[in-house]
Order: sequence, then C-alpha cells, then structure tokens
Amino acid sequence: MANHELTVEVEVFGEAIAEVEAIAPATTWQTWLQTWLRQLAPTLSPIQAYELSLQFTTDAGIAALNRDFRQQDRPTDVLSFAGVDDTPLPLAVLATIPFNLGDLVISVETAQKQCDAHGHSLREELAWLAAHGLLHLLGWDHPDEAQLQAMWAMQRSLLASVGLSLPESAYVAETG
Repeated sequence: MANHELTVEVEVFGEAIAEVEAIAPATTWQTWLQTWLRQLAPTLSPIQAYELSLQFTTDAGIAALNRDFRQQDRPTDVLSFAGVDDTPLPLAVLATIPFNLGDLVISVETAQKQCDAHGHSLREELAWLAAHGLLHLLGWDHPDEAQLQAMWAMQRSLLASVGLSLPESAYVAETG
C-alpha cells in the first residue's frame, strides 16, 4: 500500500453557524479535525482520506434529532452519527474516495450553558464537544467511568495539539 498523507474534508454548516464563524471559522475546524485525525491515526481509509460534516445548531434542532434517533425528547450537547454501516465498501472503492466518518451535530446553545457553568470560552467548549464527537465517530464510547475518563484524557490531548485546554473545567478528572 502506498504511503498517503492524511487528508480530511470537513463541511461546516448549520443554523448557528454565524455565531460559530465569529470565534472559529470553517478553516479552523478543518485544521483542528485534520490535526486530530493525524494524532488518532485511524486506519479506515487505505488512502488516508476522510470526510465528515460538522453542523452547529440550536437546542430545538438538536432536540429534534435526539428525539428522532435516540428517543430522548430533550436537547443535548453533541450527537455523532457514524458513517460506517454493516456493509463496508469494497477496498477498490475505498482506494478512490474519502472514507465518510459521518456527521457531528453540536448545539451552540447547550455549549454556551456548559462553558458558562465550567468557566471556559465557547470556542474551547465547541472544540471539546467536536473532539468528543470525533472520538465517537471512530468507535470510542464511555459506558463506564474508566472509559469516560480515558475519553476525556484523549480529548484533553487533542485540544492541546491545537493549543487549547480546559484547565479549570469540570471535565478534567479530579486527582487524589
């Protein structure tokens, strides 16, 4: 297999995009997600080409998705819809097109409430949620406290790789 440079195509959109663009334009999300995927080094694409969408929405928008897909009729902070299905594409096809990781949907309203409660910026909270969602797209999960702490540790590492951190955040595991 030839050695390919990892690439990612990110479509950034949504009804809350204007607020997000003011603090982190689409080019920033593209850079962050590419940096994170390089760090995570997934092996889903033989040509190391990936694509995903990143939608910034409202509480009403994410509540509708949460109701329709998770049977929970309330807003949440981030939803991840993996692009992988039960029938993988043939290798010959994967060698010619980007691998679709899936879709991330983030509620900017819920993110604002969380960053206010945890004492960091909206930019940091949105990056935290995008990193969390990306890990879910790559198969990470947190059914117990140990796996949640491992996921949060990876999120902190991903944020650090793009110059962000949540030093005073409730998301940082307590020691001792």
